[in-house]
Amino acid sequence: MRPPDERRRRFEEIYAACHDPVLGYVMRRTSDGHDAADVLAETFLVAWRRLDDVPPGDQARPWLYGVARRVLANHHRGERRRTALGDRLRAELASAVRPPDRLAESGAVADAFRSLSDDDRELLSLVGWEGLDAGQIATVLGCSRNAVRIRLHRARKRLARALEARDAHTEAYPHQARIVKEEHA
Repeated sequence: MRPPDERRRRFEEIYAACHDPVLGYVMRRTSDGHDAADVLAETFLVAWRRLDDVPPGDQARPWLYGVARRVLANHHRGERRRTALGDRLRAELASAVRPPDRLAESGAVADAFRSLSDDDRELLSLVGWEGLDAGQIATVLGCSRNAVRIRLHRARKRLARALEARDAHTEAYPHQARIVKEEHA
């Protein structure tokens, strides 16, 4: 094994001489720049780890192409697995999750809930849909339990006010409420 300074210097020489050609090789075989950057970084990481195996001189570039080829193969396999997993999950969720019916979707609670801020909806969702307690929510949100309790209290008050406002609107304009009910009947 070479001394650390000599290893670093050799790697820097290989990197400087081969970066652009290897980048070109990778770019021609990937669909976007982010993937190319990932493959290039992984290729040179392998070169650093196996620096003693990298051939000297002009033979370094073909060796790196071989490494990049294997990294690309792994990358493409991973992409296929992610795509297949995504397709499978979409199919499972489509059959497991029943879309809400339009009547429930337009209910007073749903309308009031949608009128809240994103933060209030997230907080109330963590309690109502995910069943988390204040300590667990504090972990999710990255704040204290006490902050969660205060925010939850305020979010519930805002939801109650939104429901009251909707009820007041319905009482003030009963013909609109009747029209909405008839549309959904």
